[in-house]
Formats: sequence, C-alpha cells, structure tokens
Amino acid sequence: MAKLEIIPMFAVPFGFSQYESPIALNGALKQFALEQEAAGLRNPRPLTQRNATVFESHFDLFRQQNPAIQELKRFCWDQLLAVIGQLSGYSLETIERLEIFNDAWVHVTRRGGYFSLHNHPNASWSGVYCVDAGHSDADRPDSGVLSFLGPTTAGAMHMDAGNAKIPPPFGSQMRNLKLEAGRLVLFPSSVMHEVKPYEGTGERITIAFNCWFNLPDAPST
Repeated sequence: MAKLEIIPMFAVPFGFSQYESPIALNGALKQFALEQEAAGLRNPRPLTQRNATVFESHFDLFRQQNPAIQELKRFCWDQLLAVIGQLSGYSLETIERLEIFNDAWVHVTRRGGYFSLHNHPNASWSGVYCVDAGHSDADRPDSGVLSFLGPTTAGAMHMDAGNAKIPPPFGSQMRNLKLEAGRLVLFPSSVMHEVKPYEGTGERITIAFNCWFNLPDAPST
C-alpha cells in the first residue's frame, strides 16, 4: 500500500516574546500614553477604520526621547532581529548591518473600541506590545482579542465535510490572541488582522510598529 505523507507546503512565521518584569516599564509607558492622549496628540490621518473610543498617536513614537519608549524600542528591535536572523540564516555581522526604518504608535482603547480588518503595506514586519490589557468583562471572552486571518482563507470559499473540520494550522480558522501585559507579538506585515471590540473597564493600551529594512552593500539581484 502506498505511503501517504502530509507536508505543510506553506507557513506563516510569528514571533512571541515576553518582557521580563514589565511592571515598572509598563507603568511609565502607560503614563506616557495617557499624557499623549490628554494633550490631544491624535493621528490626524488614521488609515484603519476604528471608532471614537480609540486614541491613536502620531507614527513617530519610537523617535520620542522618553526613557521608557527607548527601552521598549531596544527590546522590540532585539526580538525582531532575532526572528529575522533565524528565519533568513543571517550571520551576526549581517544582522548588525541591517538598517531599520519604522513607524510606531500607541493605542488607548476604552469600552467599545475596535479596529477593522487590515494589514500594513510597504513594510515587511509588524509588531504589537501590550502595555495594559485592561479588565474585560467576565462574560466577554473575545473582548479586545487580536485576531489574525490566515493566508489560506480562500480555502473557505467552499466548506463541506471534506474540509470544515480541519484543525489549525491547516484549517482556515481565525487565530485569536488575548494579549497580556509585557507580551510582544511579531508577524509579517502582509497578514490581515483586526482587534475585536473591547468590552471592559479601564484602558487597553498597546504599542504597535511597522518596519522595513535596508542591507547596505547587499549584492544586487
């Protein structure tokens, strides 16, 4: 009898990391975020649909010379370069030559706030860091979840008994993440994602960024 082999021909890499002992850092980041909101420093040209209970800062966050912001930037870059290095097989010397360009911003979300489905053109890697997950209502398990739409979603154009029960990673289900304080999620910028409505008390505060890169003296192709 012929041997059947099932092989994952396509896959999407995500990176997950946790800032060690985040209480002090996140306290300072939260203070900075709320000060930005109180000062009315709202992004005047939002690119993604959201509602009024979401505050989004300007995209220059990682250029702010606030000590907590710069500490978070160092952490995010260390983790992101580690992901890129492992996936691409880069040497340490090559990683150190990579030039990082970025947009970064803070979101302060209160009850009912959400982001519609989107991705981030003109970037290769994106990330989300959780400063404060807020306090979701006990009967709202999907409150504020970060939800990712897989690239195989076209496979859901026809669902029947032949494919409806296939579990992850081969199934076409959404992948939902409930963020916790200090958690960093890294993902390819092309992946479609959204944030479900936040139903809870307090503020759900996250810092997000997009990155694109240049490798000086890289051979032309």
